[in-house]
Amino acid sequence: MCVAGSATAERGARQQESSGPPLVRRLGPRRLRTIIILALAVVFLGAGAGWALYGSQWLRVERVSVSGTKVLTSQQVRAAAAVPVGSPLVSVDTDAIEARLRSELPRIHSVDVERSWPHGIGLKVTERTPVLLVRKGSKFVEVDDEGVSFATVSEAPKGVPLLEMAASSSRSAAASLRRFGEARLVREAVRAAGSLPAGVARATRVVKVRSYDDISLELSGGRTVAWGSAEKAAAKGRTLTALMKAAPAARHFDVSAPTAPASAGS
Repeated sequence: MCVAGSATAERGARQQESSGPPLVRRLGPRRLRTIIILALAVVFLGAGAGWALYGSQWLRVERVSVSGTKVLTSQQVRAAAAVPVGSPLVSVDTDAIEARLRSELPRIHSVDVERSWPHGIGLKVTERTPVLLVRKGSKFVEVDDEGVSFATVSEAPKGVPLLEMAASSSRSAAASLRRFGEARLVREAVRAAGSLPAGVARATRVVKVRSYDDISLELSGGRTVAWGSAEKAAAKGRTLTALMKAAPAARHFDVSAPTAPASAGS
């Protein structure tokens, strides 16, 4: 009877142990405690990291650096960026800063807004470069290689040619203006100016547009170039360079048909 009673007690204990919670049965008490401790540690670490990023004074914006400016000043860029100094660095809206800069300073072509841990915001600016100037009263409007008018200045930058819209009274010129519009003709002039060889570009003083296919250049020394349309610009540039070398005393060049160029005058 004693043996039978002991066996019955052992079976009862095993059955009670096996009837515990499923998770405890699968992992065991020691492993379960380890998991719980690790989970609590992760929670505390996450809370600490969140406090460090958002609630502490350790990772807040203290300085704003500006690089890449040529015409604009660092002060102008900082003022337009309106970076929230003193705010948590992680919460700074870099897209909003970029949008403000491009909106308030059209001279900016692009800008990279970067977090510089632990306390800085970096603004890397790329300014637009004028390829043509449009006279506006006593001032000049700068136009870049995309045809964007981005700034009005009181003095003409050196080395940038002046654009003259000289649409004549001829029927063809009037028809070209009606068909393409002035904005398109300006873009065609920009295409022509942007494709000039470096030596010719430095010598160019005026880009004159009469119609879509009648663009001409006025160079230093009283020289002129009939460019034609902005099509085949690369070929025209190469032809003009060769023509000017072959006839250095010439004053008039025609590359409107680059396969049949001409020069005249001395």
